[in-house]
Formats: sequence, C-alpha cells, structure tokens
Amino acid sequence: MARQFDRKLILEDGSEYYGYGFGADEERVLEIVFNTSMAGYQEIVSDPSYTFQGVVATYPLIGNYGVNKDDNETVTPTIGALIVSEYNDCPSNFRSERTLSDWLEEFSVPGIEGVDTRKLARSIRDFGSRRGIITDADVTKEEGLKRIAAAPVRRDAVPLVSTGKPWLSPAERAKYKVAAIDCGIKLNILRSLNKRGCDVTVFPYDTPAEQIEKIKPDGLFLSNGPGDPEDVTPVIELVKKLRGKLPIFGICLGHQMIALAYGAKTYKLKFGHRGGNHPVKNLLTGKVEITSQNHSFAVDTSSVSGTGLEITHVNLLDNTVEGLRSEKDRVFSVQYHPESAPGPEDSGYLFDEFINLMERK
Repeated sequence: MARQFDRKLILEDGSEYYGYGFGADEERVLEIVFNTSMAGYQEIVSDPSYTFQGVVATYPLIGNYGVNKDDNETVTPTIGALIVSEYNDCPSNFRSERTLSDWLEEFSVPGIEGVDTRKLARSIRDFGSRRGIITDADVTKEEGLKRIAAAPVRRDAVPLVSTGKPWLSPAERAKYKVAAIDCGIKLNILRSLNKRGCDVTVFPYDTPAEQIEKIKPDGLFLSNGPGDPEDVTPVIELVKKLRGKLPIFGICLGHQMIALAYGAKTYKLKFGHRGGNHPVKNLLTGKVEITSQNHSFAVDTSSVSGTGLEITHVNLLDNTVEGLRSEKDRVFSVQYHPESAPGPEDSGYLFDEFINLMERK
C-alpha cells in the first residue's frame, strides 16, 4: 500500500508541496529559504541566524550521519523548519549519538521530507523568498493562505537568541581579552577565538558601551544573527561609541551593523546567500576565497562612498559587498563566515588579522 502524504508546505503564492513529516509535529508559518551546502545539516539546524526560517536543503539526502553534541552551533536550535528531499532515519557514522528527527522533536522543530526540493529551490531563486506554512496535508490551500496572512512578521529575532547575561568562554592560554556582542553567535566563532588565545566575554546585544569598557577589552567582536540589521539599534549605537577606541571585527549581521553605524545602507536580497560555495574576491590581495554564507540582507554598494569605510571583498556571483574596513578606526568586517564548519576554511586568516590589530593596540 502506498504511503500517504501527511504534511505539506503552502507558499503565499498558492503553490503546494506535499511530503511526510519528521521531527516535531507542529504547524509553523515562516520565511522559506534554501541552502546549497553539501554537508553540515547539524550546523545549519543549530545556526541561530535561521530563526523563524524554513530551510530547504538542496542536497538530496539529509540525516544519514545522525547528530552529535560536538557539532552544534548553539545549545538550543531556533530554526523554523527543515525541508528535504529524502530523510534518512537510520544514520551510519561512528560519531552519531541520535537521529536528526529525534533532535528536531526535542526542540519543537518540524521537518518535512519527500518534497520536490529542486522545483522549490528554483521557485525561490526565480521569484524570491516567500512566506509559507508547514501544516497537515488535509489543510486546504485557502485555509493555509488565511493562516499565513494572519500570522504577523516577527522582528524580535535577535532578542530571542541573544544571551540574557554576560558569560565567559575561556582560552587555555589567554593573551587577549575580547568582548563579543551576542546577536546569535555561533559556537565555532568562540572556538576560533579561544584557540588563538582569546578569553571571550559574551555580552547581550543591548549591553551599553560603558559596561563593555569596564572589562577593558583588547578588542570588540560583533556576531552573526537573524533578521534585519536595522532592527538592532543598540549594537549600531554601540559601534558609533566605540569605533576608534579599540579594534572591532564583525561577521555577517555584525558586518551589516558596522555599515549602518558608519552611515551606509542595507537592503534585502531577492533570495539571500546560503551555502558553502560562494566565491569572494579579496580586493586587497587579489585572491579568491570559497566561502560559507547565510544572510538575507546586504550592504548597498553605492552607499559606502563617503562613509569612511572601504570595500575590501566582493561576491563574484552578484558583485555584492562582502567586506569593509576603516583602517583609521581599526574596524573591519565580512559578510561571510570565516569560522565555517564543516568548511570551507579559506578565510580563517581573518581571525589572525583581528589578533594582529589587538597586538598592535
């Protein structure tokens, strides 16, 4: 007897994609995006930057190597949903500790498999990211569209994922003291700083400059995170107060907030950049890096002129801004993820550049 579809995805344009549920059996209205990575589904699911988003995996087989505690990017995943072509519930890997479905269920994250993800990814590529609802298969299209329209667009993503109080991520042999602003920081960023001799104190996103200055850090780090950078005004104001006083390094959302603090503009991309295969040219060296990315917004190239910032990196696929710096203020940022796990590892030198700035200070 043929297996019956029990779940489906309805997009706000009325298109429907039927499939089978795994993970949590929950209805969810969310923004639908796609990720082109060929590995790393655990890191994707646990990346706080995917808060309120349903992620379509373009790689066809997901779940085959299970889940383990060491590869998480956050303790509590906040991804909206996971949408895959084929889910494997019998993982084969010596590091596997549990199935992906069990892990998703623990954190109330719905999954749907059996979806034509090639068709869905093409639709997002051609027509842009859209809102959708993951629901039971017997919910009508008309009812699904009503539920999408009734669900408000949430703008509280960073307060949801940021830490509630400061905490320390220590290095074995500490040489530097870094203050990190948590807008949804990935744990591998902390690992990357710790292994370079940085004691990292992680602060809530709305920490005032005076509290940061009390610990007398050697440098300030601005993390990745979800949502629209214009919503995160406390961090933008923090950059305005501390630029020029100490080295500042920003990644992803941190990069966008630095741009806004200097007077540049940001805008929402048609379907964003998500995956581990984006070529980026370093304009300072002429070298091309293969990068891992995850963002919906970008810095407007035309708005950078006259801000005191210099464009240092560009995306070779669409010419978007991938890196900025103010040499005078010892501030720099990148749109992509140099700490990416499981890879690529072309951009780890950026952490060393941050260390060099703190060393000179």
